[in-house]
Amino acid sequence: MKYYLIAGEPSGDLHGSRLIIALKEEDGNADCRAWGGDLMQTAGAVIAKHIRELAIMGIVQVLRRLPTIFKNFNFCHADIVAYKPDVIILIDYSGFNLRIARWAKGKGYKVFYFISPQIWATRAGRVKKIKKYVDRMFVILPFEADFYKKLDYQVDFVGHPLLDIVAEHEVDNDFLEKLSIQKPIIALLPGSRRQEVKAILNEMLKIVPLFPDYQFIIAGAPTLSPEFYLHFLKGYPSVQLVHGQTYNLLSNAHAALVTSGTATLETALFEVPEVVCYKTGSLFYWIVKQLIKIPFISLVNIIMERKIVQELIQHEFNEKAIESALKKILDPIHRAQLGSDYAELRDKLGNKGAAKRAAKLILHTLKNQI
Repeated sequence: MKYYLIAGEPSGDLHGSRLIIALKEEDGNADCRAWGGDLMQTAGAVIAKHIRELAIMGIVQVLRRLPTIFKNFNFCHADIVAYKPDVIILIDYSGFNLRIARWAKGKGYKVFYFISPQIWATRAGRVKKIKKYVDRMFVILPFEADFYKKLDYQVDFVGHPLLDIVAEHEVDNDFLEKLSIQKPIIALLPGSRRQEVKAILNEMLKIVPLFPDYQFIIAGAPTLSPEFYLHFLKGYPSVQLVHGQTYNLLSNAHAALVTSGTATLETALFEVPEVVCYKTGSLFYWIVKQLIKIPFISLVNIIMERKIVQELIQHEFNEKAIESALKKILDPIHRAQLGSDYAELRDKLGNKGAAKRAAKLILHTLKNQI
């Protein structure tokens, strides 16, 4: 069968790659075309549009790139028509994908969604669009099935793909030696978008001189070049940058400062004490604040339904607050409690095999409807 997958961010590329591998295992004739990144390409998809062309953050950036956004919609429509897929599989990336779902359903395509838009955090009213335009939804967070059930929409909880991804990661035992590291590591994960990194990394780096007994290492995003980070490193000769080695970094980290997103959950699954950071433009933040209906921004706290990791958001994200929060997670007593909380988090996420379960359900549904 022919599968057209659309992911717009690094996390979607990661989860999409796992789904592609699983689809090819279940369907020996699987042909995959995708909007995605290097991981989805390596998994076997032909990439129609790379995610590095899609990263947009903030109101100003959206307005500036409106012509490009409209061109992307038109290109996507034409590409789908030319490819003639048996199913379109949308992966998160709700601003774009929900519009594609409406168009695709109107054209008679089968539309599945893997990894639900976070409508439980903002506009639950969008479930009307999902019910109308999405034939089947596969969710990865434990509370999402109940959320949708209350809104009279049946979904399939398949578990979280990160359980497999983290468990299968092969640690590079020579990682520390290659970098000549002899101090405990504090990992800095400042995000994957240019605007995001610009808003967050400078503030993170301010605390480097306050913790001379630790080695700070930045996890470079796959969507950004190593050269992009050079400007930030001026004045911080001791700070190192690793690219494409985030999991090796987390495997060896003593603590981490992490930008809100999938990385907060990845860090928790590596059992690294973390401080969650988030900062954006004032106007964009004000708009988001009006929309957000939940008390937390990090996936870790959202899934646990209580605060187990510190969140420093907007004006709270400053040098003094970061220093205080980092000292707290370096304390042995706090770390022990956090270890217990992380174990509970892992239990909530379900069993391994999320991508395989999703692939089986996708294929079963398609075969029964042909």
